[in-house]
Amino acid sequence: MRQRALSAAIFVPPLLVVLAIGEPWFGALIAVFVAVAAREAARLVRGAGYPAIVVLAVAGALAVAADVASPEPLRPYADLLVAATLIAAGVAAFVEKDTRVGFAAWIGTAFTAVYVGMLGSLVRLGEIAPPLASSAPAAQLGAGRGWILLIILLVWSFDTGAYGVGIALGKRKFLAHISPSKSYWGLFGGVTASTAVAVAGLWALGQPAVLGLALGPLTGLAAQAGDLAESMLKRAAGAKDSGGLIPGHGGILDRVDSFIFAAPVAALFVTALVR
Repeated sequence: MRQRALSAAIFVPPLLVVLAIGEPWFGALIAVFVAVAAREAARLVRGAGYPAIVVLAVAGALAVAADVASPEPLRPYADLLVAATLIAAGVAAFVEKDTRVGFAAWIGTAFTAVYVGMLGSLVRLGEIAPPLASSAPAAQLGAGRGWILLIILLVWSFDTGAYGVGIALGKRKFLAHISPSKSYWGLFGGVTASTAVAVAGLWALGQPAVLGLALGPLTGLAAQAGDLAESMLKRAAGAKDSGGLIPGHGGILDRVDSFIFAAPVAALFVTALVR
């Protein structure tokens, strides 16, 4: 958890800079993250015994991300692109002499594509964000930037709160078979921090602050689940990090794993409850 909190200081600032510049650069940055993270995830999946086809896993993840992020007029084409990459993965697996290995390759490739491709929800969130009232304190940010920034800060605050409280009070561990550093007090500290940020952030966006009492825990717990999911994959593969792209801090997947789960939850929250 200490590594996650410290690496946020490396990962988040460039993300905020590109977010400030806006589209299409933010979408392009997410596409780069998806491609690199999918390559790393495919290697982990292979290490776990599922011989994913790396090239098709990367292509499939980009297709899924584009499908998740695409506006309604482009959605049918994006759906077909996802279908095409998943079909290609199945056909490519035909060359395996052992059908069990071929089937495992198809499953591993499809899993990697869908898993990492969910990161496209960050871009989608900016597209579905409701307009900000002119009286909202953060009105100058704009709806898309404001909501994406809020989710970035929610994940960051969860990691930081979990690390700080976990270090101070975290004696009792949970799910230690997946991640030995996790503790119940750390979970409490993370959820408390993300809830506080959600309440303040929704107020700044001109939304009822009380909704933060739901958005904060939901996003925080989703971020924790994303972290644990990648930890489970790394343990299955016998790997410490997803890659070595960031010296001392692992790979891109290690930095975006929380967002892979948190961004879709936040997008669903906005779609269902925010007007």
